[in-house]
Amino acid sequence: MFKSLLLKGRVLCLLLCCMVSSLVVTAQTKHTGRVTGSDDKLPVVGATVRVKGSTIGTQTDVNGQFTLNLSAGDVLVISYLGYKSQEVTVGTAETISVVLQAGSNALNEVVVTGYTTQRKKDISGSVATVNIAAAKSVPSVSSESLLQGQAAGVNVVTQGAPGAAAQVFIRGTSNFGNSQPLYVIDGLQSTNMSNVNPNDIESISVLKDAGAAAIYGVSGGNGVVVVTTKKGKQGKTQISYDAFYGTTQPLQGNVFNTLNADEYEQLLNKVAPDNPLIKGNNGKIYDYGYQNGAGAKGYFNQADAANFLPNYHLDNDPALDYLIQKFVKGQGTDWYHEVFKSAPIQQHTISASGASDKNSYFMSLGYTNQQGTLINTYFKRYQARVNTSFSVKDHVRVGENFSFFYVQSPNGGGGLGNGGNQNEGNPISETYRTLPIIPVRDVAGNLGGTYAGTADLGNALNPVGIQERQKTNNTNLWGLQGTAFGEVDFLKHLTARTAFSADIANRYYYNIGYRQYDSGEAHGGNNQYNEGSLYETNYNWSNTVNYKQVFGKHSINLLGGFEARSYSQRSINASTNNLFSLDPFFASISQGKPSTTTSNSGYGNLNKVLSFFGRLDYVFNDKYILGATIRRDGSSVFYTGQKWGTFPSISLAWRASQEDFLKDVTWINDLKIRGSYGTSGFNGNVRRNTAYSTFGTSAGGASYPIDGSINSVIAGFFNNSTANLVTTWERDKVFNVGFDASLFNHIDLTVEYYKKNVDGLLVQVPLAATVGGSPSTPPTINVGAVENKGFDISATYRGKSGGLTYNIGANITTVRNRINNLGASFTAVGVRNGQVVKNDVGGSIGQFYGYKVQGYWNTQAEIDALNASVPAGPFGAIEYQTAAAPGRFRYADINGDGRITDADRTFIGNPNPDFTYGVNLNAAYKGFDIAAVFYGSQGNDVYNSIKYWTNFYGSQTGNKSRDLLYNAWDPAKTPAQNARAKTPIAENANNFSTTDAINSYYVENGSFLKLRSVQVGYTFAPSMLKSVGVDKLHVYVQGTNLFTITKYTGADPELQSIDQNSVGVDLGNYPNNERRFILGVNLSF
Repeated sequence: MFKSLLLKGRVLCLLLCCMVSSLVVTAQTKHTGRVTGSDDKLPVVGATVRVKGSTIGTQTDVNGQFTLNLSAGDVLVISYLGYKSQEVTVGTAETISVVLQAGSNALNEVVVTGYTTQRKKDISGSVATVNIAAAKSVPSVSSESLLQGQAAGVNVVTQGAPGAAAQVFIRGTSNFGNSQPLYVIDGLQSTNMSNVNPNDIESISVLKDAGAAAIYGVSGGNGVVVVTTKKGKQGKTQISYDAFYGTTQPLQGNVFNTLNADEYEQLLNKVAPDNPLIKGNNGKIYDYGYQNGAGAKGYFNQADAANFLPNYHLDNDPALDYLIQKFVKGQGTDWYHEVFKSAPIQQHTISASGASDKNSYFMSLGYTNQQGTLINTYFKRYQARVNTSFSVKDHVRVGENFSFFYVQSPNGGGGLGNGGNQNEGNPISETYRTLPIIPVRDVAGNLGGTYAGTADLGNALNPVGIQERQKTNNTNLWGLQGTAFGEVDFLKHLTARTAFSADIANRYYYNIGYRQYDSGEAHGGNNQYNEGSLYETNYNWSNTVNYKQVFGKHSINLLGGFEARSYSQRSINASTNNLFSLDPFFASISQGKPSTTTSNSGYGNLNKVLSFFGRLDYVFNDKYILGATIRRDGSSVFYTGQKWGTFPSISLAWRASQEDFLKDVTWINDLKIRGSYGTSGFNGNVRRNTAYSTFGTSAGGASYPIDGSINSVIAGFFNNSTANLVTTWERDKVFNVGFDASLFNHIDLTVEYYKKNVDGLLVQVPLAATVGGSPSTPPTINVGAVENKGFDISATYRGKSGGLTYNIGANITTVRNRINNLGASFTAVGVRNGQVVKNDVGGSIGQFYGYKVQGYWNTQAEIDALNASVPAGPFGAIEYQTAAAPGRFRYADINGDGRITDADRTFIGNPNPDFTYGVNLNAAYKGFDIAAVFYGSQGNDVYNSIKYWTNFYGSQTGNKSRDLLYNAWDPAKTPAQNARAKTPIAENANNFSTTDAINSYYVENGSFLKLRSVQVGYTFAPSMLKSVGVDKLHVYVQGTNLFTITKYTGADPELQSIDQNSVGVDLGNYPNNERRFILGVNLSF
């Protein structure tokens, strides 16, 4: 019995031990893990983590972390949209690290938006991202040009001067002043990104609608471009060297289709046989021209040279000059190619980067040297950047992103002498204004020009002389840009961040103004010296608290913030005349004649903004997305009671592809439908003293001889600007709807419709002269409304065939701009024969306005018949059209009143394109790669003001178009032939029916397609490089602007705005379609 009980007890103990042992084996322990993405190394927020074969699971938090009770041997399945699902077997370690591999589509792409980052799939607003690799395939000195053709909704207008900034318009032109977007560079809010090294840029996002941009309130009305520079990445330290060297070729051929010397002689004989250049010389241009300080001037031939040449003398005193030049015959002087020559361009960047679990760094040094094809133009820039971040503790981070740059150029980046780009007096314009018979050098080797002869040589300046006198022009710019920040994680789901950003620039210039002895108009002028400096500061201090939480099917991202911005500038300048010596080491303000010395200083454009803002991003079940923002801004430029504005927005998105009814549709990888509406503001077109009437003084405007004696002038004051106490924010109301789709595992497609209404447009309205004040500073008032609407479409196809990988990207943007309300119409862009642009209700911003040309008058009889049909006035007969004659313009009677008056003027052209587009092609095969970038604009008109100078003999003395000699209206031709004439009759006349009116003759089709770049490269195999310690070596050759397809007859149809956002007027533009050939290298080790 006892033995039996003992046996049973032993069995029971054994069973009990087995049970305990089993419990020990199957006991679960607490495990923590962290999930990051392979593409960006950032935490994956909201990833699903579940135990395979069970219902146990959770989601990662804001730091990508999760906690679960697990047993060794459990298999975890981690999944997140846009990444490949991954299985991980739990081991004995209590910490689990998971790196999800990025999927084939772009849903997982992290996009930097307003004060935060979001994955593309979670964005409900309109945000376009720029393919940096494709953008950089077009060499850029000014980084704004990287955007051209790379993002739907973004129109970028460039010009070719070295260092010139691009003009960027997001979804069209919104006002009559500043329509440029806000640039946010690593948190620094700026007006441009020109001096950001393209090789330092990691990503560019463009915020286009209110749902995305309203978080920036007052600054976001024209859209926002968010630029993020590179950071160090985990792994060993990497050293990179990126460089290219190339040459730019000027445009070839007869760029402005002008006459050579012999052809000009023919034109003189045809139109002006009594011109002193040929009169008395059997219709031949004389061999020489001369003029002296006493006023004697004229022409002579080689036979009389011995009587004149010994008299040559160039003196410091213009009255003692006796200048002689020998005219160029035959082909004459090709002025365009005298000043445009092949020029080198080079850019070098060396960088070092690295990171650990706690710290990261990125440092770079850059050098750019762009020599302009226009002689003596250049742009040199030296750059340095340091980006660092440090984890002080597990939840405390500090860092900075700072860059320094130093720029040298003759007239500032993109600047030209004599009025700048797009000016009738700049050296480019002078190439078609200067006669081909004038030599570059006179008989003594000094500059030839319009002085040595009579006024029949015109008033143009020698273009070579203009540029040679630029050699001593120096403009230096120093700048510091960047952000210092600190972040603290607290209470598990909250992050506080403070960031101070600064943009400090100091511009210093000095130049010598040489006496223009070669000029017929300016010959008697004095030499001059100018010197000045401008100091600018731009600060923004941003403070935010961010709450991120994922629970169940809910994901919340809540941001609240406070921000202060301040901008100010200070300037000083001085000038003096009559320097004894023009040696650059001698010339200074103190060396001029004291009585001619003037100086000025000022403190201007003080502008401060205080802001409070909030943002909510909510996602339910990874399907339904809500975004909402609100911002309240207060600005110092408005009067009390008008300073504050509130700008809200809301956006919604539905990820339809996550619904059950679409999950079996295999060709739809992702489909998101979204819409937004909101309000943003703008105050960029307001003077800092708009709220106050101000008074100033000037020698010419406010000094009076109280006692009547000219020697006792007393300084006074005058009202130089008038206040408007009710001026307030311009409000931009933006509606946006569209969808994002990933299809067939290869295609990403985005289609959007937008409508932007700008109310309370800020416009300076001129006052009656009786009000007083300076006409250049009228008050700014809220008047008018503008509407922009259109479509943005972008598509990318990615494919692979064997060893060949390729992708094709395309985007297109349509814009319809309309002025819906305006207090009073006004004109802009003044040229020699009037104002080209009229802004009025029903038209578009910058639309051309003038008389519509129906053709040419063919006979005097048809003119007489129409004159007879016009009732006589109180002072006698009235002409149907003033100065009408055969071969001159015939204008359309728009209002049908039976005669041509100023009431018949109408809109004659629109510089705003119907659409712009870009195409990017990329392919790679076994180490070889090729890339091509196309950019085009369709439906835009150009007002070719150059025709005023070249296509009419009577306009201004200067060179003329070959069409005027060979293709003009001719009484000997039939009406059918004359209907195809390219110019009116060649005659020595200047009147309403020829050159004195703005009309449609000057308007041309400005549509174009440019092959912006073709690049072919080769990447060496790592096995070939390992022995020399190199990780990567990529070499490439590149050609840019290989062709431009256009019907425009000028140099380049791509024309920047001149005045009041009026693009498309050609006054002598530095072309940006010059061919460039480059050899480049990308090296890392």
